Amino acid sequence: MKIRHVAAPAVFVALVFLVIGTFFRVIRADLAPGTLPNFSPLMAAALCGALFIPGWLGLVVPVAALLISDALLNIHDGLPAISSQVLWTLPCYLLAVGLGWMIREYRGGLGTVMGATLVSSFMFYLVTNTGSWLGLAAYPQSFAGWVQAITTGLPGYPPTWMFFRNSLVSDLLFAACFVAAERALSGQRVLAAA
Repeated sequence: MKIRHVAAPAVFVALVFLVIGTFFRVIRADLAPGTLPNFSPLMAAALCGALFIPGWLGLVVPVAALLISDALLNIHDGLPAISSQVLWTLPCYLLAVGLGWMIREYRGGLGTVMGATLVSSFMFYLVTNTGSWLGLAAYPQSFAGWVQAITTGLPGYPPTWMFFRNSLVSDLLFAACFVAAERALSGQRVLAAA
């Protein structure tokens, strides 16, 4: 694999994605626990990072933001730094990175970015809730248990559809912000018209 030189503005944008993704998620959980669960810029950073950041940084930065923020949140909650939940979340972020690379390759427009964001959000919701259903003994291992996992969740917690709503809103909002910031920083239209 050939490694290309990465321009300084791309490194700057990558570092901004990493800091925003990691610390927004950790600080929100610490300052406002229980409010807006799953409201995070990480999925949008994975998609837009792959879209705007050249080379290997477009993959490394979103994955690093996920792993660092997961470890910090787990340690904050008194859990091991790495949990089995990463088996369900990491593939979803890698899917978003792949979609970002595809959009860049085919020069998709803002509508394409928002569509890919919807796909990423929905896949995250479906995969992670299915993972919870498979991994938690509290869910019956039946179709009814899976439906519970993707709709109401476990008693004592907010319904899982609320997590999806918050993820979807934050993913769309932050994706739009990242596209706007990239256009402002580059001084040109990065994406083709939708």
